[in-house]
Amino acid sequence: MFNNLSDRLSHTVKKLRGQARLTEDNIKDTLREVRMALLEADVALPVVREFIDRVRNRAIGKEVLKSLSPGQALIKVVDEELTHIMGQSNETVNLAAQPPAVILMAGLQGAGKTTTAAKLAKLLGDRDKKKVGVVSCDIYRPAAIKQLETVAAQAGALFIPSHIEQSPVEIAAEALQYAKVKFLDVLIVDTAGRLHIDEEMMGEIQAIHESINPVETLFVVDSMTGQDAANTAKAFGDALPLTGVILTKADGDARGGAALSVRHITGKPIKFLGVGEKIEALEPFHPDRMASRILGMGDVLSLVEEVQRKVDQSQAKKLVKKLNRGRAFNLEDLRSQMLQMEKMGGMGGLMAKMPGMGNLSSQIKEKAGDKEVARMVAIINSMTPQERHFPDIIKGSRKKRIAAGCGLQIQDVNRILKQHKQMSKMMKKFKGGGLKKMMRGMQGQLPPGMGGGGFPRM
Repeated sequence: MFNNLSDRLSHTVKKLRGQARLTEDNIKDTLREVRMALLEADVALPVVREFIDRVRNRAIGKEVLKSLSPGQALIKVVDEELTHIMGQSNETVNLAAQPPAVILMAGLQGAGKTTTAAKLAKLLGDRDKKKVGVVSCDIYRPAAIKQLETVAAQAGALFIPSHIEQSPVEIAAEALQYAKVKFLDVLIVDTAGRLHIDEEMMGEIQAIHESINPVETLFVVDSMTGQDAANTAKAFGDALPLTGVILTKADGDARGGAALSVRHITGKPIKFLGVGEKIEALEPFHPDRMASRILGMGDVLSLVEEVQRKVDQSQAKKLVKKLNRGRAFNLEDLRSQMLQMEKMGGMGGLMAKMPGMGNLSSQIKEKAGDKEVARMVAIINSMTPQERHFPDIIKGSRKKRIAAGCGLQIQDVNRILKQHKQMSKMMKKFKGGGLKKMMRGMQGQLPPGMGGGGFPRM
């Protein structure tokens, strides 16, 4: 998401470098390009107009600090205004209620409500240590109830059975009573979607809302629908007292218009972002961090939080101890690192949060993408345990067998062996304060405008 918008904004601010002051003349063309970039990203027109006006009013005549070029000063203004449009700060779900706290999921068919309900249950269970139950009030879509049962099991949430013979209001009321008996902390109610907004649908979900009085009513919307998402959210907001929005499919080929429009039009905060198909792929939405990612400056805070949450700390400590004892970094270790990376959303998810990664060419991103990670894991899986632990024994005949075993070429095997050697050399730097030196070295390679602030001082 935001790839095209990020590229366009990065390109436009480059034109201002070398100017002594931001004036009407030297930012006129830039603002025109920013406006076109936002419209191409499918941002709603009223949002674009307000954004451009706010940037212009703040930027014109603004004295540029000695340490900043005009381009960087404009980036700062744009960054702050993007954050303003998307909501200033993260607002999480409100669970301060007499248990069970009820969360009602609303939205159109195909937006991903059922999967998102399970993802939210997983997040609340893991992060907040809540005992979560889920129930489906969708008696219309074939296998909707069974789907929720399946994803609830993956999330480790309690599935509360329902039947198509029951009315949606009856299902919700009975589930609430059941949740009280089972002493659940949270009850997530999944509702039926429609292909379009209609009175019958709105009447049904209003009746459900009235019967269970949820503490949170979350509108789930597909981010790939652009400004239509904001218009649909407004229709739901008129019918229901929405408390927040969840944007799904943000990892797809979305242009980002929904994220920039929905808060402004509905007045409701975006609380979560769906970033993949896996049950863990739901992130709290931080407007300031998202603005940073749009401008190609990465999202180091989210990256650090994700590492702390998803990386197997015991496995990481074992690797550090092993390296400190002078033992080699072998292919089994490399495979473990690749699998850990997949837990964090793959290489694509990591690159989206790394400073400067937005400036890489599409060819480089493709070579370092998730498919390449899967290929590397497949090659290592085709090796024997002895070969993984002692890569130097892998010669001609072994390479041929390994390539045949994973359906790839000998050149691919050679490539991973070369990459392993390079990583082994890098891992040796972890000892004796080498990590600090390596991070400081990376600071010097950050793109202009980062000012070495992409990583914390060590």
